[in-house]
Amino acid sequence: MSIHRFVVRFEHHDPRSAGMLSDARALGYDNLQRIECQDLYFIEGQLSQEEMQQLALKLLSDPVTQTISWDENPNLTPPAADSVILEVSLRPGVTDPVAAEIVRAAHEIGLNGVHRAATGSRFQVTGLNVGQVEQLAKTLLANPVIQHWKLGSIEPSFPEEVESSGQVETIAIRNLSDDELLALSKDRRAALDLAEMQAIRAYCQKENRDLTDVEFETIAQTWSEHCVHKTFKAKVTFDDGKVIDSIIKTYLKSATDKINAPWVISAFVDNAGIIDFDDEFEISFKAETHNHPSAIEPFGGANTGVGGVIRDILGVSAKPIANTDVLCFGKQNVSFDELPEGVLHPKRIMSGVVAGVQDYGNKIGIPTVNGAILFDEGYAANPLVFCGCVGIAPKGLHRKTPQVGDRVIVLGGRTGRDGLRGATFSSMTMDAQTGEVAGASVQIGDPIVEKGLIDVITRARDLRLYNDITDCGAGGLSSAVGEMASSIGCDVELKKVKLKYPGLAPWEIWLSEAQERMVLAVAPENIPAKTNSALPPLPSQHRQQIFRHSHLRSRDSRRHSRQAAHGRRSRRSFRRDGSQTDWHEGHERYRPLERHQSRIRQTRRLSHGIRRHRRSHSQRRRRRR
Repeated sequence: MSIHRFVVRFEHHDPRSAGMLSDARALGYDNLQRIECQDLYFIEGQLSQEEMQQLALKLLSDPVTQTISWDENPNLTPPAADSVILEVSLRPGVTDPVAAEIVRAAHEIGLNGVHRAATGSRFQVTGLNVGQVEQLAKTLLANPVIQHWKLGSIEPSFPEEVESSGQVETIAIRNLSDDELLALSKDRRAALDLAEMQAIRAYCQKENRDLTDVEFETIAQTWSEHCVHKTFKAKVTFDDGKVIDSIIKTYLKSATDKINAPWVISAFVDNAGIIDFDDEFEISFKAETHNHPSAIEPFGGANTGVGGVIRDILGVSAKPIANTDVLCFGKQNVSFDELPEGVLHPKRIMSGVVAGVQDYGNKIGIPTVNGAILFDEGYAANPLVFCGCVGIAPKGLHRKTPQVGDRVIVLGGRTGRDGLRGATFSSMTMDAQTGEVAGASVQIGDPIVEKGLIDVITRARDLRLYNDITDCGAGGLSSAVGEMASSIGCDVELKKVKLKYPGLAPWEIWLSEAQERMVLAVAPENIPAKTNSALPPLPSQHRQQIFRHSHLRSRDSRRHSRQAAHGRRSRRSFRRDGSQTDWHEGHERYRPLERHQSRIRQTRRLSHGIRRHRRSHSQRRRRRR
C-alpha cells in the first residue's frame, strides 16, 4: 500500500516553537535563532486525491490556524541556507495513541481506505550547525528511550496485527554458583539480591527442576521492592538493640488501627482506600509515586502515573472525579557539567512531568484540584512524582468475590513491551545506563482508552456484571490475575491477549505493564452483556443514584418535560422533606429529584423573573421616551 506523508505547520504564532526556543536557550544554545515545530503524519492506505484532501482538512489540521501539505501536493518552503531539518518519530513498538485515533476517526467519516497511521515531529532549526543540532536532539528535541531521529526525512514504523511467538525458555538455576546467580539477576533486571536468588536455587533443587522464564520473571516482580515493599516490611534493628518489625505495621497501619475511625471502610487491603461519605456514597483515595519512569521519560512517566492512580480508583469500582499531585525536581539552573552521566536536565524533566500530568487528566476530563512543586538538588537525577486520585461510588456495589467458573476478562488497551519489568525497574538503583537498558520499562499512556474504561466499568458495576476487579499495574497480568485468583486458582490463555506488535514471548505478555487495562472476573452468563454494545437498562434504584449524583436528567426526561410544557398533562408532587418527584403519562421512568435540584429550579425561576422584570422596566422607559 502507498504511504502518504502529511506535514502540518502553524500559519502564524506557534506557542510550542516559542517554548522550545526558550528551553533550548536556557540549556546554553545561545546562538540558536529560531525553531519551528511541525507535525508529521504518515498514512498507509489507498486514497484518492479528494480523500486525502478531506483527511487533511477534517482530521489532521485546523484550517483556521494551520497549513497542511502532503506528498501528492508538496508546498513545503525550502529551508534557509543556515537551517537544519530534523525529524523525530516513535521507535517501533512504542504506543502511538494519536495514530490509533486517526485510523478510528478516518473510518468514522467514511475514509475506509486508511489502513494504518504513524506520527512524528519535524523541526526546522536556524542558527546552529549540524553537530549542534544533533546535540540539541539528544538533550531536548527527542528522547532516545522511546524515539529515534534523523536529519532530513525519517521513515515511520506502523503497528501490525500479530500473535505471540509462543517461545518459552528454561532457565538453568540449580547448579549456578553465587556469582552466577547475581549475574543472572542483573542480566534479566530482576533486582533480586543474593539471598533471594539462593532461595530460588534451593527451591529448584528441592523440586528437582529448573524454572521457565515465565516463572522466574513472575517471582522477580512479586518479590520486587515496588510490589512487596521489602524495606517497609523488614525488621529494623537499631544500635541499642531495639527492633521494629515492619515500619508499615508499627507506624502506618497501627495508627489507622488505633484511631479505628468508624468512617474508614477499607484501608491497606485493596487498590485504594475507601471512606464513608453519606448514606448513599463512599469516597475512595489513592496516591503513589512514579519516579524512575519519570526520570528517563518525563512526559510518559508522569502521564502514566496519573493514569495508574485513576485505574486504582476504578479497581475499587469507583468513578474518578479529581486528581492531585506533589512534584519534586532538581535545581533548574544547574549546568550539564554538574549532572551525573546519562541524567536528563532537571528543566527538561520538570517541563515533561508537568505536561504529562495535565495531559492525562485534561483528555479524560478529570481536574487536578491541588498539589505542590518543590525544588532540591537531591532530586536532580531522580524526581519525586507523587500522583493521587479521588473517586466516588454508590455503597455496596464493589465486589471482591471471584467464583469458581468465572471468566478472566481483560478490558482496555493492547499489550506490548512498554512497561516491561516496570516493577523490578522501579526497584533498581538509578545509574548512567538506566535509560539505555530500561527503555521498555516506560509505559506509554492512552487517556482516551482509559476514558472508555471508566464509562464501561461504572456501567458494568451498576449492572453487577462482575464478581471481582483489579487494575493491570506493576507486574501486569501476573500480578492482577495472580491476586484475583490467589484463593481459587485459574487457567489463563495468553494467546487470546490482544497485542500491539509482533513477536512477544509468553513471559512478556504475562509481565507487560502496558497501560489502560483492567482485569475482571465475570460469570459465564454475563459474558454476552460484556460483548454486546446494547447493554440492558439500569435497574431503577441504580439509575436513581446515577442521576442524583450527576445532578442531570436524561434526554428522554427533558423531552417529556418540554412536551408537558406544550400542553401534555403532567403531574407533580412534593414529599414532606421538600424533595420533588416528576413523572409524565406514558413515560415509564421514574425520576427522583433531590431537594437541591428543586432549589436550583427555584433559583432559575427567580433569575428568570428578574430578567423579565428588567425587560418590562426597560420597555416602560422606552415608551416614556
